[in-house]
Amino acid sequence: MFNDSSSRIATGIRAWIANAAPGAQLPSTRQLVTEYAASPVTVQKAVRALAAEGLIESRPGVGSFVRAPRPMGPQDFGWQTAALGTPRRTLPSVGGTMRTPPPDAQALHSGYPEADLLPERLVRAALTRAARGSLATTRPDSAGLNDLRTWFATELADKTPAGLAAPTANDVVIVPGSQSGLTSTFRALVAPRQPLLIESPTYWGAIRAAHQSGVRLVPVPSDVEGPDPAGLDRSLRETGARAFYVQPNYANPTGAQWSPERAEAVLEVVRSHGAFLVEDDWAHDFGIDTDPRPVATRDTAGHVVYVRSLTKSLSPTIRVGAVIARGPAHDRILADQSAESMYVSGLLQQAALEVLTDPGWQTHLRRLRGQLRERRALLVDSLVEHAPRLRVDYVPRGGLHLWARLPDNTDTDRLVRDCEARGVYVASGHEWFPAEPSGPYLRLNFTGPNPNGFPAAARTIAAALAAQD
Repeated sequence: MFNDSSSRIATGIRAWIANAAPGAQLPSTRQLVTEYAASPVTVQKAVRALAAEGLIESRPGVGSFVRAPRPMGPQDFGWQTAALGTPRRTLPSVGGTMRTPPPDAQALHSGYPEADLLPERLVRAALTRAARGSLATTRPDSAGLNDLRTWFATELADKTPAGLAAPTANDVVIVPGSQSGLTSTFRALVAPRQPLLIESPTYWGAIRAAHQSGVRLVPVPSDVEGPDPAGLDRSLRETGARAFYVQPNYANPTGAQWSPERAEAVLEVVRSHGAFLVEDDWAHDFGIDTDPRPVATRDTAGHVVYVRSLTKSLSPTIRVGAVIARGPAHDRILADQSAESMYVSGLLQQAALEVLTDPGWQTHLRRLRGQLRERRALLVDSLVEHAPRLRVDYVPRGGLHLWARLPDNTDTDRLVRDCEARGVYVASGHEWFPAEPSGPYLRLNFTGPNPNGFPAAARTIAAALAAQD
């Protein structure tokens, strides 16, 4: 966080504070500059660090003083139990994919691509340009910037067959990332404690969003072809559900991509029940062997609510996505978003638009496809050679992950801990099941840092598995 000089100065001042009385005034900036032969800026960095640690307090125009030590004994928050009452819902803890590994670890657990796979130059330039404009200090429309909504609508319209009504900018709601979009969509479409059908396995964040929305999850088995239309028809009929959450393109975690025939069959079942299909197109920019085929392009009556995110493909700092919905569903989603966040930062929206409309964006996507193919092959080959007990039954045609089946009776939680202790971070497949898991799995990201470490990581996983024999 600080350069070597400021860290050295902070260490020296800490030693001085240890022997000083509470309230003692620190030497002036000029004295510290002389004593440590450093610039005033470097000295101020050290002083701010100590203030952030609570060791000193600064009084403008007077100086900095040693803060009295704060009590470190245990605090009693028992009164809050009665004040809060029974929780409305129990949310799971922070997902395993969000763990931050040490710099020297091999990270196969994350859901994000590393910085080398992002359009870093485009993003930095776009943020700089956006910061110079009026949106740095003005409030955007609640639904989002019109030009950005038009871009999302046009992207989907370009894939819509001739003769079918295409979405327009008026159908688009800009959201602060797909996670927020999913939560608002679930709340808008499904009443509390009512059923929401959801593929199993599926994206752990969608499971979390559903819990946050207070709806009741009903798992629908899904494989590399997608959900079985007949089984879906039965689930809709038996539960009375009116919404079904799906990932037709490069599903997280399985990597499945629906065929056009399967997509049409599923959509027809949804239509026949007067229900909604919530389509999460999270990996739209990550096609490898195929292009994404959004089911929303086949929708003519507002049955599909389409969720599209830019966070993974642009930058984790660009928390911008879109929900495309028609009719009253659109109005309810917009109302929920307005109540929750009022609007998405106009600066981030403008930066996203700058990247998407730059000619370099398409160049980046073409280059990215080859990079993803190479990394996917490297991780698959590493597992086949060094960890043959992990079974990858389906090599995804896009996305960021492999879904690997472990031997029966594997203690997955122990395996994750043992791998982590050996410096390899993996994600337990349990988090991707809305109910009991159908078996032990790992989800492995092939777009993390240091792909040259994949063979060694595979050997580590194999060793941790062998330790359970």
